Amino acid sequence: MKINVGVLCAIMMVFFLTSCKAQKANKIIVSNKSSHAIKDKVISLPWSDVKQKYPSLDINSFRIVDITSKKEVPYQLEFKGNENVQNVLIQVSLDTKTALELQFENKKHIDFVTKTFGRYVPERLDDFAWENDKIAFRMYGKALEEGGKGNAYGIDVWVKRTNEMIINKRYKLAKYHVDHGDGLDYYHVGFTLGAGNMAPFVNDSIWYSKNYTKWKILDNGPLRTTFQLEFDEWDVNGNKMDAVKTISLDAGSQLNRIDVKYTTNNKSLEQIPVVVGIIKRPESGFHSMDIENGVLGYWEPKDVKYGTTGVGVIIPSKVDDMTVRNDQFLVMLKIPNNQHYTYYTGAVWDKAGDITNKEEWFQYLNEMKLQLLNDNISIQF
Repeated sequence: MKINVGVLCAIMMVFFLTSCKAQKANKIIVSNKSSHAIKDKVISLPWSDVKQKYPSLDINSFRIVDITSKKEVPYQLEFKGNENVQNVLIQVSLDTKTALELQFENKKHIDFVTKTFGRYVPERLDDFAWENDKIAFRMYGKALEEGGKGNAYGIDVWVKRTNEMIINKRYKLAKYHVDHGDGLDYYHVGFTLGAGNMAPFVNDSIWYSKNYTKWKILDNGPLRTTFQLEFDEWDVNGNKMDAVKTISLDAGSQLNRIDVKYTTNNKSLEQIPVVVGIIKRPESGFHSMDIENGVLGYWEPKDVKYGTTGVGVIIPSKVDDMTVRNDQFLVMLKIPNNQHYTYYTGAVWDKAGDITNKEEWFQYLNEMKLQLLNDNISIQF
């Protein structure tokens, strides 16, 4: 049987073009349209768009593949506290003006490395602790007050120099003020807002809430941990107020995303004056107050034994003022009553080796503010 070479070539060409067209139709393209590189950024692919692109995708068993490298891309299904999936989260690093082409397949995925984690800690006075592969934090619960231990209004920082999750290990050892080789808790909060907590600011006074009374985990890794803390009603200059704070920490980031909702019985109060604070050490450190861009950075004085912690706050909206008041740096602004407001706060430790001086820390905060203002990640389904 003779085969016509011309016909065979034509058939092969049709097959090739059809395969290319099918592959192109089935890929999702994530592009960096900005003029700066993006490193280890967690992005959201809306689940509704993914399902429309891949209607037969098995939610319980699928994988994502980088078409160029043929490597699997770890992901997380984000629920945001709902019963149904809201987003597929992936972590990407992209040079400027480059793109990542993804293919979703109905195949079992690899085991994912946990990069974020958080939990309620009943064994330690109702702490709530959370971490990622860079840094760790905690806030204090009601049992701290009831146990006669006093109050602590702020966000605590647990420095770390490992990508592994350390919260459970440190609580089990019950010696988290000692460095066992992966970091420790040497950050002091006291009666301040600590590392970037928020509180109402009325009549030249900070009206601290007490510690949180309820908690709820919305998502818990491997790429993003999100949880809610509720604060019981307290007095704010004669008005009754309560609060819900939703805190989210992504893998690879030094910063928490904090969504705050204050509600008061004074219905005529449209805006609530608030402050976001960072505790100031008595020794000499370095700070940067950029009121126009809403960025506050603090590089603490060096601890001879433990190193240096940097703390920072990013405010997306208009800032009224920044000041040093007693033992705190304060960012002053107004947020809407009974509505959600989002800002960012976080920390870094020089011994982790990623950011080792004040210039690098302040630059990181400024670059993150630019990314938040101009998110030039494009997703093509």
